[in-house]
Amino acid sequence: MAVYTEVTDEALAAFLTDYDLGSMVAFRGIAEGVENSNFSLRTTAGDFILTLYEKRVDPAELPWFLGLMEHLAKRGIVCPLPVRGRDGAALRHLAGRHAAITTFLPGVWPRRVRPEHCGPLGAALAGLHLAGGDYQPTRRNALGPDGWGPLLARSGGRADEVRPGLADELRRTLDGILAAWPDGLPKGHIHADLFPDNVFFLDGRLSGLIDFYFAATDILAYDIAVCLNAWCFEADFSFNVTKATAMLRAYNATRPLSDTERAALPVLCQGAAIRFLLTRLYDWLNTPPGALVTRKDPLEFLRKLRFHLTAGEGGYGL
Repeated sequence: MAVYTEVTDEALAAFLTDYDLGSMVAFRGIAEGVENSNFSLRTTAGDFILTLYEKRVDPAELPWFLGLMEHLAKRGIVCPLPVRGRDGAALRHLAGRHAAITTFLPGVWPRRVRPEHCGPLGAALAGLHLAGGDYQPTRRNALGPDGWGPLLARSGGRADEVRPGLADELRRTLDGILAAWPDGLPKGHIHADLFPDNVFFLDGRLSGLIDFYFAATDILAYDIAVCLNAWCFEADFSFNVTKATAMLRAYNATRPLSDTERAALPVLCQGAAIRFLLTRLYDWLNTPPGALVTRKDPLEFLRKLRFHLTAGEGGYGL
């Protein structure tokens, strides 16, 4: 989450007249994240999140995201539910952007990930994968392997501004990952961005999953690889196998992994690491001046990527 587009009080008040949400009580921007403009919205009807869609989100795909959230919610996944206006539409325009309001989920994300967070995460991820199985529309993962080369090209000329030699290292490593990328693994709808700040806990229990705007139809085990990168490294970038074991066991108890999925985890983790390295690199180099956004260091994922390049299947606690 972040804020790239400002919304005036007058524009918001006019926007809310299309909903049965009462009048505005409080409204503030949310700086965390990098993708869309997000605001915490309180009205006389309760608390909500207002999102203005920016940058990489194709407006034609927004109904897919909102439909997926509605589908998952109906099947018991606790996630934001799009709020429809009086005309039945969930998607509208505000401040020159496509915009939607979703319900607010109570809870806080874990600032310090502990092993006891990772088991519930694994179970929730497997539940999400199963619940999405009968959602018929599909969405190509624009930030999957086919997108990594073009993304590197957009930053490659300036990558060495972040670290000398980074551009060449990324090109060589990406070539190796793409050559080894697995084919034929089970696919379905994945979250693709289930970092700790997208998972809420309340009273020691996982209370919800948010921010589905990178979701896509892709390799299910790739979603696990994203979570291993996001949840299982310590501040010194050492890999915590206890956290990984808790996550994988809980996932496997709900949706058992095949032998081919287990064997593919190292290269899937490499791919997940380079995907976030490349998007963070681009954003680091191109964040607009004055944007209310917390930039994230791309070199965090260079350290993680180097670990995955040397880790075998046994390195993940399977």
